[in-house]
This record gives sequence, structure tokens and C-alpha cells, in this order.
Amino acid sequence: MSDEFICVGSIGGSYGVNGELRIKSYCAIPEDIETYSPLTREDGSDAFTLAIIRQIKNGYAVRIAEVTTKEQADALKGVQLYARRDQLPSLPDDEYYHSDLTGLQVLDTGGETLGTVKSVQNHGASDLLEVQLPDSSATVLLPFTLAVIPTVDLDTGRIIADPPEGVF
Repeated sequence: MSDEFICVGSIGGSYGVNGELRIKSYCAIPEDIETYSPLTREDGSDAFTLAIIRQIKNGYAVRIAEVTTKEQADALKGVQLYARRDQLPSLPDDEYYHSDLTGLQVLDTGGETLGTVKSVQNHGASDLLEVQLPDSSATVLLPFTLAVIPTVDLDTGRIIADPPEGVF
């Protein structure tokens, strides 16, 4: 993925028969997804300008001017929606976009390489870093908390971790 685009949501398919769509927002303030329009696919193609109609279970019903039929809406199911980084708000020093963490090298407090961040996951409680072990396809999940991850240095591309006993 290009560093200039951040995934802010996805299209779940049609909502009704008049071309409305279901979307899921990944934004901290979910309704802000509308303000980041136009949104695009990951490669920057197909600009979508969203207009939120109403909140629905697990997301929003939206209109996109170019989508007028249920079939057109169904064809967009699964499309990830990206905003340009410069459209998004800047973050405080201790907050990060998930895409900024992916690919960073993870070191322990003694300087030993633990692996590389493969993905950032959230299953409800808090963010977890999926760390791929060096020279392996195996991964380990680390809680993304200040106690376990005391330092994130985006400039050097490194994360310092103090993992719980026995994780590695």
C-alpha cells in the first residue's frame, strides 16, 4: 500500500434496491468517513464521494452519486475505501495509524530482534501487534500497551518491546 493512502472503511454491499450502500467505517469517529471524501480504491482509482443517509447496524447506509441500482451497489461489495493521508487529522505523539506500524522492526529492550510487525489487529479490548518471527512464517501477538511497547520510533522504523515472559 502507498504511504499516501490510509484505509478508512469498506463497502459491505447494497442496502435496499435504490443503489444505497452499506459501509463500515474504521475511523475513530465513525461518521468522519464522510468528511474524507472523495475516497478511492487502494490504487487511487474510482473516486467515491459518500453521503451518509443514516446509521444502521454495524455501519452506515450511504449514497454515492454514480451508484443508482442495487446491481451497481452489489458490484462494489468488499471494496476497501482509502483517504489521502493529508485529508486525515494529525495524531498526538502517542497515537499511530495502523499502516504506520506495519513493517516496523521489533526489538526487545536488550536490542535483540524479535521480528517485524505483520499487522495490527483489534478484537475488542485493545490493539494487538502481530509480529512475524525472523526467518519464519510463525507470528506472535503482542498487546499494544505502554507496558509492553514502551517505544515506537517511526523515524528509525523500530519498536522497542518488553514482552511478557514466555511469549517469545
